[in-house]
Amino acid sequence: MNDTKNNNGLKVLASLLGIVLLGVIIYSVSLYQDKKKNELALTKEKDLVVEDLNSLKSEYDKAILESNATNEELVSARDNIARYIDSVKTMKSDISNLSRYRRQVGVLKKEREQLLRQVDSLQRSNTLIAMQRDSTFTELEKQTVFNDSLVVQNTNLADVVAKGSALNLTTFKVDAVKERNSGKLVSTTRAKSTDKLKICFTVANNVIAQAGDREFFLEVLDPQGNVLGESYSKTNDNGGSITYSKGTSFYYENSNLDVCDYINKPAGDFQKGNYMANVYDNNLKLLGNVKFQLR
Repeated sequence: MNDTKNNNGLKVLASLLGIVLLGVIIYSVSLYQDKKKNELALTKEKDLVVEDLNSLKSEYDKAILESNATNEELVSARDNIARYIDSVKTMKSDISNLSRYRRQVGVLKKEREQLLRQVDSLQRSNTLIAMQRDSTFTELEKQTVFNDSLVVQNTNLADVVAKGSALNLTTFKVDAVKERNSGKLVSTTRAKSTDKLKICFTVANNVIAQAGDREFFLEVLDPQGNVLGESYSKTNDNGGSITYSKGTSFYYENSNLDVCDYINKPAGDFQKGNYMANVYDNNLKLLGNVKFQLR
């Protein structure tokens, strides 16, 4: 009798344990399925965040390309979004992180709208400035045409006056020369071989100019812009001044006149590079200019 009761109790207990075990299994399966659903939902949410960030980055890329000049604020914002994209891709998916980045996407969108409005405003301003500039250029071109007409008239008058008051050059050249043992001078283009510079010019004929002694001033600049020679100074009546290498005197008789002079080697050898030579009249008017090179 007692054995029968014990057996019945065990059966009941076993049934209860089975029910409990079944419930635990069902609950565990439910939890696992919920976990998978949540992970899938979080993954989708993460992908949406990345998609939104990529969309923002693309809009910045487009705005930067359309901008006439590189906009540092747009570039900086675009680079920040690129860093956010990398962070989202590598972060552990959870509700708090995704919520934070979702909020950040909203902030970035507002920032984008503000920046693009600024860029649009700047572009409109630049367009207006360009239109005003074009209009100004048009007016300047008109004024230039008018001025050119006046210049032509004034030049014709100046030519008449110049014939009675100033001399001009028809040729001006500089040769680097080497002096041989025989005393003969030969042209060279090598700095190391150069002993002196031969400067020649032709004074044009002028039937109205007054004949007599004249002096022109030679200025030779080395590759560093230093004046070669003794470096004399001269000032004209208008307060203009030059520092020149050498003055060369000649007697003018109203006809073409060839004049040559020399600039001797400086304390050291002539340097390699580009040189410039100028010739001025007594009023310090620049009559000629020539550039040459020593190798």
